[in-house]
Amino acid sequence: MAETTPTILWLRRDLRLSDHPALCAAVARGEPVIPVYIRDDLLHGLGAAPKWRLGLSIADVKARLEERGSGMVLRSGDALKVLRQLVEETGAGAVYWSRAYDPDSIARDKDVKAGLSEDGVEAESHLGHLMFEPWTVETKTGGFYKVYTPMWKAVRDRDVPEPLATPKDIPTPGTWPESETLDDWALGAAMNRGAEVCLPFQRVGEEAAQGRLGWFVGHAIGAYDDMRDLPAEDGTSGLSENLALGEISPRQCWHASQRAMRDGGGKGAEAWLQELVWREFAYHLAYHTPRITTDNWREEWDAFPWNEDETRDDVVAWKRGRTGEPFVDAAMREMYVTGRMHNRSRMIVASYLTKHLLSHWKIGQRWFEEHLTDWDPASNAMGWQWSAGSGPDATPYFRVFNPETQIEKFDKSGGYRKRWIAEDYSQPTKTALSYFDAIPRSWGLSPDDPYPDRIVGLKEGRQRALNAYEDRPF
Repeated sequence: MAETTPTILWLRRDLRLSDHPALCAAVARGEPVIPVYIRDDLLHGLGAAPKWRLGLSIADVKARLEERGSGMVLRSGDALKVLRQLVEETGAGAVYWSRAYDPDSIARDKDVKAGLSEDGVEAESHLGHLMFEPWTVETKTGGFYKVYTPMWKAVRDRDVPEPLATPKDIPTPGTWPESETLDDWALGAAMNRGAEVCLPFQRVGEEAAQGRLGWFVGHAIGAYDDMRDLPAEDGTSGLSENLALGEISPRQCWHASQRAMRDGGGKGAEAWLQELVWREFAYHLAYHTPRITTDNWREEWDAFPWNEDETRDDVVAWKRGRTGEPFVDAAMREMYVTGRMHNRSRMIVASYLTKHLLSHWKIGQRWFEEHLTDWDPASNAMGWQWSAGSGPDATPYFRVFNPETQIEKFDKSGGYRKRWIAEDYSQPTKTALSYFDAIPRSWGLSPDDPYPDRIVGLKEGRQRALNAYEDRPF
């Protein structure tokens, strides 16, 4: 290896081989490529479900690399220290990676780039998991967008480069550095018995993501605008977990949707394009206003009297899917069994927690961080603040979703309720019963328990929220 200067490819949320600018640049450099994944503090900080799901993705891309005669090195520790050690061991002349746009990753990556550059190592970042770099999208006055619709109008006709092909050959080193084992990392340990329940609902890896994209574009995208709010139907792309981990790129999704529009996908395809840009908007804001991931985006909400006690009985009932509101409870149970939650359901459970229960959006944000396999730092934060009213482009703060009328509107057949709620049904569905296998035994719940009464009256909860909003400086 002393006769070469390998390129270290530092993988993060870009766990695929196609449309991978950093990988393509590393191959083009003409030296051996050493893919590396680092278990650093940011990985340690992940919740149980996203950490487990990440482990599945690492295993998948590692296998795909090995099929091509390449491999992946696993190391633990501070990212800069690990990379410096690998440079010393391999004689690497460059370290390439895909950019990340959340505040914690940006801080880490700046330190890595500065440290490696100091050492005389070429440190190069490439387009990451977005289509539009946040600093390239500006208002006419040169600022960043604070409202979604103007941003959508600004980017919808932009030229998005065609996805890059998978490199035919990935040059390998004569000798591979030592690697830790994924089993020793035990990334799924905190999932306990929930992992077995959740696994069948995951679409792991690049091949599965591409297959799902093909199905969606071929069979469902035309009706997407009509079907996306119906949680009992398979009317969405279902690609959130794959986008979150970079198993598929947004450029691949964008161009597939553009082709669908040309082939008659029309309104549905355009609606899905808008959802892709909504994701871009979340990262646009996380980049320009990092506080959105940790604090009220609208600072005037700092004085709002939200409950912050996570152990309060009504909050515990919300967490366990035992509020007595079928839409809320079905959604929470869907999350425990599948690791995901329908987008319409996310709005309902978030509105219920922050408005009917007047509890802080941070409680919900943290709970989702722990239980969603498609967890995404920017989208999760913006979604919660949008629902609570404290964020940008938020639904009017005084709008309180009524979960009863919402479920009657979007689940007229009752299929969603029956799929996820077992109590009071003489023959519960398998998915509804799976909830009791997924949750901690310490909760002491059984499908034989009666379904709970409402923990708060809907009119009472709505009025309490409206009263709290009065005389506030919003």
